[in-house]
Amino acid sequence: MDIRTSILALLLLGCAARCHASIEQAQLAQIHKSVEQLVRHQTAGLPGKVSFTLGGIDTRLNLPACPVPEAFIPAGVRLWGSASVGVRCSGSNPWTIYVPVSIKILTGVVVAARALAQGRSIELADLVVQEADLGQLPGAVITEPGQALGRIVTLSIAPGQPLRQDLLRSPPVIQQGQSVTLRAQGAGFKVSAEGKAVTNAAEGQVAQVRTPSGHTINGIARLGAIVDSQ
Repeated sequence: MDIRTSILALLLLGCAARCHASIEQAQLAQIHKSVEQLVRHQTAGLPGKVSFTLGGIDTRLNLPACPVPEAFIPAGVRLWGSASVGVRCSGSNPWTIYVPVSIKILTGVVVAARALAQGRSIELADLVVQEADLGQLPGAVITEPGQALGRIVTLSIAPGQPLRQDLLRSPPVIQQGQSVTLRAQGAGFKVSAEGKAVTNAAEGQVAQVRTPSGHTINGIARLGAIVDSQ
């Protein structure tokens, strides 16, 4: 091999390497774009201000070229805080990778304005709204004061602690020993009878009612001292 041939071979090798690198960069850009579009679409309806950052992709993966990479949300993944979004390619050389995503959701959350003891009925003065990142909080936090008003504290809540659904319960609409109206209906009939509540029950919960004949019947508690027979 003469000198000119050697130089030409080296130039071709350099060009091939640059072209391969250029293709890889274009594919990585495609992957990032598909993930970005999916995350933006899926978080569009979330409350507050949403921002996110995509993590890096291991360039050593050497993925086969893919004309249209498809981003998807893996089963059980929640798009806030630290998450992973899948990207797959179908065809003759299929592959699947996962891209880390960090998602911030800044919105108002309801926190305790003072210490709230177990059994307390929540009042407006007990609450204050503060901005927080939902991704850094446990699930089922309360974002509107109206969601907590009148509900009962089930576990003591410290000042500044975000209120969660599992820390509160609805007040009973049926009290043990209370006189209630037991209703039953079916195809072509509707009847009602008086009874005594055996248990407390919040609206929508199961209540037990004892009839004058001594039978105990289960039903769904409703406002107005009404129990709908199941």
